[in-house]
Amino acid sequence: MPQANAYVIERLGAYNGTWQVGLHIKIPLIDKIARKVSLKEHVIDFPPQPVITKDNVTMEIDTVIYFQITDPKLYAYGVANPMAAIENLTATTLRNIIGDLELDQTLTSREHINTKIRMVLDEATDPWGIKINRVEVKNIVPPRDIQTAMEKQMRAERERREAILRAEGEKKSAILIAEGKKEAVILEAEAAKEAAIRSAEGQSTAIRMVQQANADSIRMLVEAGPTKEIIALKSLESFIKAADGQSTKIIIPSEIAGLAGLATSLKEFLKEDTENN
Repeated sequence: MPQANAYVIERLGAYNGTWQVGLHIKIPLIDKIARKVSLKEHVIDFPPQPVITKDNVTMEIDTVIYFQITDPKLYAYGVANPMAAIENLTATTLRNIIGDLELDQTLTSREHINTKIRMVLDEATDPWGIKINRVEVKNIVPPRDIQTAMEKQMRAERERREAILRAEGEKKSAILIAEGKKEAVILEAEAAKEAAIRSAEGQSTAIRMVQQANADSIRMLVEAGPTKEIIALKSLESFIKAADGQSTKIIIPSEIAGLAGLATSLKEFLKEDTENN
């Protein structure tokens, strides 16, 4: 007996035993090999089966069955044509399952359909010595008009998503542009503010320096202990500076009038002396 095979032996027309891998002796004319069984896993691809969904849509579904023979005796004597029995059982089970589902559920529930068919077939084929390992829905083919409607729906859905993505992109772009303009305005305002503060600080510093210089000049003058004549002369210099400005009339106090004449005469004398030299 080769590996992964089993022979069902009959003696005088009655079941005598099952030969597994190894050496066996058959009595001629008495023992007969009733059936040779392969213990490997088998695959059957059934043709498409017409089914009707819950919402009255007729479609075709073909399935693939993976099974293995576990008991050669039950397989040989359990059912006359095991493959035809499995095919018919698969078709009726598939119609029952799809009849409870709508079209959209049928297209998205392959795993549910596979599991339910496998459970029903495995339980039904157990007395036949067959173990259903797996069931796969290979193709689901709806009517042509349904396919056309689904394609239009998918196209419309893609266009809707595209429009949404485009609108979101434009929205984000507008937001970024507005934020950029806002930040630019804020930066310009901050720059103008900083410039105004620096200008004010510069003017304040200049005023403080001028005031400090005046204060230092007054302090030095006070520390030097000036006489009345020097104070009068300084006052005269101040009036001279004022006279060089936009003023059109100057009132000189009587106290320094004499000193003013003296200073004028001294200035003219120095001027003539310079010209003569």
